[in-house]
Amino acid sequence: MKTSTTIRVLGFALVCGLAGCVEEGAVKKKAREATKTSDVAPPLPAANKVKVGTNVSLEIQGERRRVLVEAYVCLRQGQLEQFLTRKRTKEHEAILAADVDARDIHTALLLAGAEAGKPVQFQPKYQPASGSVIKIQLQYEDQGKRVEIPAGRWMRESQRKKEFNQDWVFAGSVMIPDPFDAAKKPFYAANDGDVICVSNFDSAMLDLPIESSADNGELSYEAYTERIPPLETPVLVILEPVAKKK
Repeated sequence: MKTSTTIRVLGFALVCGLAGCVEEGAVKKKAREATKTSDVAPPLPAANKVKVGTNVSLEIQGERRRVLVEAYVCLRQGQLEQFLTRKRTKEHEAILAADVDARDIHTALLLAGAEAGKPVQFQPKYQPASGSVIKIQLQYEDQGKRVEIPAGRWMRESQRKKEFNQDWVFAGSVMIPDPFDAAKKPFYAANDGDVICVSNFDSAMLDLPIESSADNGELSYEAYTERIPPLETPVLVILEPVAKKK
């Protein structure tokens, strides 16, 4: 009698213990799943594009803002003064050209949260261009596949043949009043071709924050020919302001 009672008690304890283990295991599993879920960033919402001007759009995706410029390859070999120029201006010294009004890119960058600084100053002493840092990516089709790369992969240093590794800053170019008609709308200097520069120009919209000569014998950068797709290849130039570190 005592033996059967003891067996029943032990059996009941064993069942309770197993139930407790199962329940504890389920709780731990849920905790692990919750932890995993919290470690994964939520997916970005769908991107919306707002047209700012011809071949210039502002992409809005949650808190993310990017400027999209539709361009094309206009040069694959030679020394560079610009990376992106305006169509029918300085295609002989830029890898990309775009049929744009540079003022539209300027406006889109402001809408994306970038802050225009100041173009380079040469006198009385050299002061580099300033402004928000702008990350530039290139998107294009290569053998039927969409490729996205940093803009610097298409350029290299002229002397050391080392891949370009610099950020641009939003210098903002300058407005030039008409000397013969004060009532006429000022001219935005970057529309002469200095949209995204690799040599310093006081008319540049985007420039390098380092000294980079525009003299023919001292040009710092050249096209990385073997990496650049054929002439006329459509390229989406993506400009993204880099948030300031707190």
